[in-house]
Amino acid sequence: MTELEKDEWLPKQLDLANRLMSQANQGHAVHAVSARFDLKTQLMVIDMSNGASFSFPPTLAQGLETGSSTQWANVVVSPMGTGLHWPDLDADLSVQGLLEGVFGNRAWKRAHAARAGSVKSEAKALAARANGAKGGRPRLSK
Repeated sequence: MTELEKDEWLPKQLDLANRLMSQANQGHAVHAVSARFDLKTQLMVIDMSNGASFSFPPTLAQGLETGSSTQWANVVVSPMGTGLHWPDLDADLSVQGLLEGVFGNRAWKRAHAARAGSVKSEAKALAARANGAKGGRPRLSK
């Protein structure tokens, strides 16, 4: 985490904590109560305070992608239930972000998307050849 990210992280976490505390006082707060790595399914499982659970493959999350089963299993839920920490990997993810499908910061997501777009396959090669035979990518009309 860069210094800029740290500077942005703290105010966001404090704001989130204030909102959660406010919701808790109203009886609406939903937060993580436990987290574990399910060896059989190879998924991180997060149990929420309202009885719901959600899971995700750890290989999709920033900081966890190169971890092992043992490292993934060593997960700690923050005291307020708003974050998850993997001490062996020095990785942290917010529960709210995970629920929203955010598995990393902007730079990580950009790099992840670039890798996904650079996948080579026979189908992609055929489509590119067919497009090239038609004269290439059509020009944008103004």
